Amino acid sequence: MTIQYRRIWILTTLLVATLVFGGCASKFKGEEYGKNDQEWYQQIGDSIAKNSLDKADNYFVSLKSEHPQSPLIETATIMIAHAHMDKEEYLLAGYFYDEYLKRYGNFGMVEYVEFMKIKASFLGIKKYYRDQKLIMDTIDKGEKYLLTYPSSQYAPMVDNMVIRLKMSQYLLNENIASLYDRTGKKRAAKIYREKNSASPIQMKDIAVPEKGFLMSIFE
Repeated sequence: MTIQYRRIWILTTLLVATLVFGGCASKFKGEEYGKNDQEWYQQIGDSIAKNSLDKADNYFVSLKSEHPQSPLIETATIMIAHAHMDKEEYLLAGYFYDEYLKRYGNFGMVEYVEFMKIKASFLGIKKYYRDQKLIMDTIDKGEKYLLTYPSSQYAPMVDNMVIRLKMSQYLLNENIASLYDRTGKKRAAKIYREKNSASPIQMKDIAVPEKGFLMSIFE
């Protein structure tokens, strides 16, 4: 289990505890408790400024536990998500964007937050041959976003991400087909080339920068 996955598990456990034990959750953690929402919010901001995101996450749990109706939770959620993005902790950023959408999905900055969640997934892809599930999920989310928000100011960037991910799939299929060709497995190679034949992407469309084309969109 990676550090980010472990941290998400801990945060989920603590947030579930707030539903069971209410405002007592902070006491069970052995942390500070009994502050008003402004104080918790200030501590979240101070911790982010000091790059102490573990503390910011814990203070967020305390804010949500002790003041579940506080209007500051919305801003705090986005603030922590952005902080994790800046630290390139994309799994944790996605977790907090999810938390925002669960609570404010019918109003608030949904169009923007859904874009940021897709961006976090995109930037979280490190090895296109290993992260195929994440790639497919991100393509699916991106295409749904484009259908839901066709006129969004973020639509061109989402479209660019989707195209780049489809390019990565095309390259993977071609690499696998070439490998099968070299090992004499022509039937297996044909299967992967047939996958590419149905793609709107063609090899001539792909020009891969030396640093990796997935990340270059945001640089």
